[in-house]
Amino acid sequence: MGNVALYRKLLRQTLPYWAGIAGLLALELLASAVALLNPVPVKLVVDSVLGTRPLPAFLQRLVVGSAADPATPILALAIALLIAVAVVGHVTTLSSTLLRSSVGERLTLDFRARLMHQVQRLSVSRHDSRGTTDSLYRIHQDALAIQSITTDGIVPAVAAATTLVTMIAVTVRLDGQLALVALIVSPPLFFLPRIYRPRMRSQSLQAKKLESSALAVVQEALGALRVVKAFGQEARETDRFLRRSREGMAARMSLALLEGRYGLLVGLTTALGTAAVLFVGVSHVRSGVLTLGQLLIVMGYVAQLYAPLKTIGRKTATIQSHLASAERAFALLDESPDVPERPHARAIAHATGGVAFRHVCFSYDAIRPALDDVTFEVPPGARVGVVGTTGAGKTTLLSLLTRFYDPTSGTVLLDGVDVRDYRLADLRDQFALVLQEPVLFSTSIAENIRYGRPEADDVEVIRAAQAAGAHDFIVRLPQGYETAVGERGAQLSGGERQRVALARAFLKDAPILILDEPTSSVDVNTETAILQAMERLMQDRTAFLVTHRPSALRPCDTLLYLEAGRLVSAPVATALQEK
Repeated sequence: MGNVALYRKLLRQTLPYWAGIAGLLALELLASAVALLNPVPVKLVVDSVLGTRPLPAFLQRLVVGSAADPATPILALAIALLIAVAVVGHVTTLSSTLLRSSVGERLTLDFRARLMHQVQRLSVSRHDSRGTTDSLYRIHQDALAIQSITTDGIVPAVAAATTLVTMIAVTVRLDGQLALVALIVSPPLFFLPRIYRPRMRSQSLQAKKLESSALAVVQEALGALRVVKAFGQEARETDRFLRRSREGMAARMSLALLEGRYGLLVGLTTALGTAAVLFVGVSHVRSGVLTLGQLLIVMGYVAQLYAPLKTIGRKTATIQSHLASAERAFALLDESPDVPERPHARAIAHATGGVAFRHVCFSYDAIRPALDDVTFEVPPGARVGVVGTTGAGKTTLLSLLTRFYDPTSGTVLLDGVDVRDYRLADLRDQFALVLQEPVLFSTSIAENIRYGRPEADDVEVIRAAQAAGAHDFIVRLPQGYETAVGERGAQLSGGERQRVALARAFLKDAPILILDEPTSSVDVNTETAILQAMERLMQDRTAFLVTHRPSALRPCDTLLYLEAGRLVSAPVATALQEK
């Protein structure tokens, strides 16, 4: 992504916060103006208290007047000015810090919310192929770049540039030759960033990619912690993490070395400029062109002249890392979902439940088909069993129906309409899913059930739990429906998690039900309770049941048998049981 395009995106993102950014810039400029007064008290003391140089006429009348000893009021003026400059400077810095934090935090939160919304819009296939850790890193880490670039980078750089121009003007007025000497070192300070910028950006991108890779190892190990412990592979996972982390550390060290060389060159350049100004300035004092106080104020201004140049140089170094993060974050925002919503997609309030597949083909890798020329039709209210060996395409078939993927060719119809013609949110609102591994969130049981319909009241939640056969075990828990289930429902047994998932499906009350191996990981007694709840849930709905267990197929009146992605038969379920 080019710099112009990247800065344009950053500008669009920060526009809603222009008032706060403008206020922050104003405070930075005020701080720069106050900084102009820092050397003045020292000049007054050196020239007019320790020396004999009189004050300008208007200050002489205002401060000294008819005093017998003019040194005393001048010293008092210098002290008062010193205190006033310090107070105003600190108040300005405090205000700037508070405003910077406020604007930066709100800007980052808004950016993270956009990224969070985007990763949920992206297709399931994108997350299947790349994993979730990279998206997590971009939301949590890379999003911070917008605050660093805007409030900690661009605003101080603009203020520094303004200070630079002001310092040049003041120094020229005091001694044009010294100002020229001071500015001789400026060209290298402008050319150095051009040399180092591309290398620092590239190195930053590499470091962040490796950091994300190391984080993926942690997420995988913790997500499969029971397997890791069972096979005694803790040391192996730690070694794998260390290998990835060392690669990231090496990239960060290379970046630090690059930034260090850049900073060293900037520091040496400004030191040479300061030495040249001091050498010429001393000769001007000796020749009477400048007073000692004027030399001191020139040296103060030269130091402040180089400070903005150093700031711009330093920001140039650090901003490359932040620009690399911003580039990664905006690249995520620019991704298009594989399952887009058509411009004039139609709404659907409540489907009747008629489903048809017409010559549907699908492949995950464009090489081996997961589904091959699948055609069937299911009337509203039918109970369909989907069976076949592992890898036959059962879950893929249902994923096409819910538009987690789109078919490579062919058409999937709901109520006689291509599912791609419906609004995505409306289409998915027609389905209730109960998966083989029930997905619960780390909140209360009530909130997990209510996930199917967030506006449902407590009475409706309890009724759904009773219909799913979950109410009895829930009320025996210490906190009942308010019991926290832990991460992914870890505080509940497999059967309990499955019944909470069924209760969620009951509460949603969608016209089409998808049950994907809902009894595969439970015992016989639990299976019986779940099958009874499933039969109640299937009533008056179109239902698709994926299972390997013949006992679960009893409620089904139609059977789809898949083999290697092809539909090979569709006999009646009772006929299968008789065999």
